[in-house]
Amino acid sequence: MPRSLCFCFTIDEDYEYLSFQKKEKSHTMSTTKLVLLRHGQSIWNKENRFTGWADVGLTKEGEQEAKNAAFLIKSAGLNFDYAYCSVLKRAIKTLWIALEALDASWIPQELSWRLNERHYGALEGLNKAETAKKYGEKQVMIWRRSFGTPPPPMDNEDTRSPRYDPRYTLLEANALPKTECLGDTIDRVIPFWENVICQRIRRRETILLVSHGNTIRGLIKHLDKISDEEIMNLNIPTGVPLVYEFDENIKPTHKYFLGDPEEAQKAAELVANQLKIDG
Repeated sequence: MPRSLCFCFTIDEDYEYLSFQKKEKSHTMSTTKLVLLRHGQSIWNKENRFTGWADVGLTKEGEQEAKNAAFLIKSAGLNFDYAYCSVLKRAIKTLWIALEALDASWIPQELSWRLNERHYGALEGLNKAETAKKYGEKQVMIWRRSFGTPPPPMDNEDTRSPRYDPRYTLLEANALPKTECLGDTIDRVIPFWENVICQRIRRRETILLVSHGNTIRGLIKHLDKISDEEIMNLNIPTGVPLVYEFDENIKPTHKYFLGDPEEAQKAAELVANQLKIDG
């Protein structure tokens, strides 16, 4: 298995939604919580581009989404023991904004390339609607959402390749993707989940994980045992916290988005409709 690169700092209708109304507590004291948060809107999200491992920043709307997520987390009475994040700045900035708003910037934070978005290969930087117009919505939907079909690979000599990025210099060359399908993304995420994050959940620590749409989809597929076909229809909105509650065996007992269910559904539909061609 390739070495994990991380940095430590020591200073669909299946979802249940948590509304702003008071909710009766019915869960046992053994419940452990994990909050999954997709980064706020990025510049390329707004421009409707395939992003992948490209390191683009947040929009002003994305920064506000991070603050809104913190408000929802605080309203739910959640306090974190540890935070995990990818090494991409749109996720890192979301994490920092949220923790600052929660007055929790001091909690330990760990960054890992294994939590990066899936690599979109040669599609990175291309407009989704224009790509759908060129190749057809059906083909691009397969590249974008299927479990086992990756997009065309990025050439090794392409200056966008992670092999030229200093944050990955400690990784072996065969660990750096040229493209990824969701299955490939899961293959690198789940070892980190099982060998690192689960260790803290076993100690009943409350965890915040800030990552990316496909990384979170892959983890949800693993936790909820979603089929390869069903996962194509799962979309993760930006900036909306998703809470998982686990029993002592790290089996999910409850899951729910924080906030207004209609707003969360609208945000997920925006993600689903990114291939729509104007005109």
